Amino acid sequence: MADLFRKKVVDTTPQANALARTLSWPHLVALGVGAIVGTGILTLIGVGAGLAGPSVILSFAIAGAICACAALAYAEMATMIPASGSAYTYSYVVLGELIAWIIGWSLILEYSLVVSTVAVGWSGYAAPLLQSAFGFPEALAKSPELGGIVNVPAVFIIGVVALLLSAGTKESATLNAVLVVVKIVALAVFVAVALPTFDAANLHPFMPYGFPKALSADGVERGVMAAAAIIFFAFYGFDAISTAAEETKNPGRDLAIGIVGSMVACVAIYILVAVTAVGAIGFARFAGSAEPLALILRELGHPKVAVFLGASAVIALPTVLLAFLFGQSRIFFTMARDGLLPPSLATVSKRGAPVRITLVTAAIVAVLAGFLPLGEIAALANAGTLAAFVAVCTCMLVMRRRAPDAPRTFRTPAAWVVGPAGILGCLYLFLSLPLRTELYFLAWNLAGLILYFAYARPRALAIG
Repeated sequence: MADLFRKKVVDTTPQANALARTLSWPHLVALGVGAIVGTGILTLIGVGAGLAGPSVILSFAIAGAICACAALAYAEMATMIPASGSAYTYSYVVLGELIAWIIGWSLILEYSLVVSTVAVGWSGYAAPLLQSAFGFPEALAKSPELGGIVNVPAVFIIGVVALLLSAGTKESATLNAVLVVVKIVALAVFVAVALPTFDAANLHPFMPYGFPKALSADGVERGVMAAAAIIFFAFYGFDAISTAAEETKNPGRDLAIGIVGSMVACVAIYILVAVTAVGAIGFARFAGSAEPLALILRELGHPKVAVFLGASAVIALPTVLLAFLFGQSRIFFTMARDGLLPPSLATVSKRGAPVRITLVTAAIVAVLAGFLPLGEIAALANAGTLAAFVAVCTCMLVMRRRAPDAPRTFRTPAAWVVGPAGILGCLYLFLSLPLRTELYFLAWNLAGLILYFAYARPRALAIG
């Protein structure tokens, strides 16, 4: 039983299948901002408003505060353990193999489903443009549950991003930085146009569904925390930065700058846009819309600006896909290199990019995006992320006890406040998820444990 919790020792010597170090801190900040500012504010603000009403502003603030605690823990662990794999690797080094498998399995859920969610969100903006310009069939832009056949635009954009990532990490990161600027400009235009129409009357009643998760008359679980648990994934793109540790030129410095810097910038952006949106028109008018910000602009009589925002989303939302597909492929790559997944997946191209696992990951998430609805995908992805955040906060606290004098390029301030706050906040958010999502998550991990004992553990022991 002891080998269930055997710990990984990070090997910093060059390996034959090592990833190329091509990224610096500006690339990482852009990667983080590109991942964080995306579907959460461009699409899921409508879902959140339907669950919390105007108090979705508070939902964003709570989710952002909890993510900030986790981000600080990530920054410390990333600089202590500058290796690919993010929370999976930290758990393997600090807590042992079984916990690492559970977290890695949860990260597969997080990254794969977030990529699918963002692809569906991108399709929500792209489909109206395609329909008006080319008469694109509506049935080919929706999943079967929403009355369509398959979401072709969502599948298409995943394929494009996968090919871009396969071309090379630095090239992908440079294009990502350019597209992030496009996205920030689009949000700035939205605020400039919509904020002058702010009407305090649209904020009343501010909390129509209460604060905790509660079952409403229509059978939907609503409330501030119910919304926070769903839109939570709007903030957590920073953890994709930690997966780039092996591809960062100076990980001891650059990882902390990328994680903390992108998180601070994005919390400010989200709160400003959320306040503008709920103050511009009544929340019921855009709740549940696939393109809520564009809808708000049309309602305010600015159809051309709405087209500009929609076009900008079509151009720039793929930055979120790029960041998360990048992160997912690196998680898969590291688990394969450790023997927990087929080792044949841990191969790199001549440019040092993990092309094989990138394409396999893209194929998986394309199927999910083509056939599953947005709301359910987002909720289940959050469950996996919350598990990873709890693990990273725990790892930070364990290392503070186990190795208090170990070198730490970045030290989390008030670690014994931030760490427990992150753990308890994530657990509360998990309990605020829909019950069906919680059960699906437990079923996912049960299947993962079966796979671990049947396949992964014997092969990992052989390699170890």
